Amino acid sequence: MSDPVRILVVGLGNMGASHASAYHRNDGFEIVGLCSRTIKSKTIPDELQGYPLFEDYESALAELKPDAVSINTWPNTHADYTIKAMDAGAHVFMEKPIGTTNEEAEAVVAKAKETGRKLVLGYILRVHPSWIKFIELGKTLGKPLVMRLNLNQQSSGDAWFWHKNLIDSLIPIVDCGVHYVDVMCQLTGAKPVRVHGIGAGLWGEADKQNYGHLHVTFDDGSVGWYEAGWGPMMSETAFFVKDIVGPKGSVSLVPNEEARGDGDDLSDSADIDKHTKTDAIRYHHAEVGPDKHFVKPDDLMSMEDEPGHQELCDREQEFFLKAIREDLDLSESMQAALDSLRIVLAAEQSIKEERAISLV
Repeated sequence: MSDPVRILVVGLGNMGASHASAYHRNDGFEIVGLCSRTIKSKTIPDELQGYPLFEDYESALAELKPDAVSINTWPNTHADYTIKAMDAGAHVFMEKPIGTTNEEAEAVVAKAKETGRKLVLGYILRVHPSWIKFIELGKTLGKPLVMRLNLNQQSSGDAWFWHKNLIDSLIPIVDCGVHYVDVMCQLTGAKPVRVHGIGAGLWGEADKQNYGHLHVTFDDGSVGWYEAGWGPMMSETAFFVKDIVGPKGSVSLVPNEEARGDGDDLSDSADIDKHTKTDAIRYHHAEVGPDKHFVKPDDLMSMEDEPGHQELCDREQEFFLKAIREDLDLSESMQAALDSLRIVLAAEQSIKEERAISLV
């Protein structure tokens, strides 16, 4: 039996705590340290009590010499922390995005190739069975495709601080957009040729625009849009739109629409479990008969037994372990991370320059 992979977990926020829990419960990993700049003044989850705590990343790397590092910090540290980890001989799991600029992202991938270290990105939808099925069905709809995706979040309570801090690094359509643009790229298998973005600043406390909308045109004629807004003013109406439309019909993810209780300060749209959770996939068939009525009724596929957020994090870390132990070739997933970041950053550029951006 292989020795466990000794891992340093950096960042213990929402995602970091979930990934640390996955390592804690997986016999293939051994947590050798938890690190964040203020970790010694924060409450550590019960199951993670007793692990060594570090507030200086470089010191933790030098002292622990881990086999792997899990980076779950603010996006503007991702590239620097990853390169330092790989230079220290460690494999890396990194929460998205891979960087805040194309240059950072390319440097990270180059370092992975140079050192032979594994780089697994936290594209959680790639391990989600409902989204895997959604993409599989979307590919049966013919071409071109129209893809409509959004994830708006209403900020209150803890989410007010999460979103405010995230916007200090990246605007919403960049931070979350990489997930959904990656889905578009998987669906079309085509090259993006043009990106247009619009944005607005509605949140006085935020350093950057808190609302954005991007539009992508692909070389097969497919088009897609993604919308994201964070802030206490955001509407809870239509915060979850996930549609693929093609000549042969459409496929839609149907969200859990249970209303929040009056005493719940955390809006449904900011509930991390709701970001991936679906009740069903609806497959609509476009074919009509001589009377112009539909030939087939919609198919409704139940997703009631789908994994929750923690189970999805567990799956990501199982894949990370497999990549290390079986020396998997991760070239495709690294390139996909570069491609999706390039598109969302082009949308940000489009907003700033008030023009469409050509990618060819």
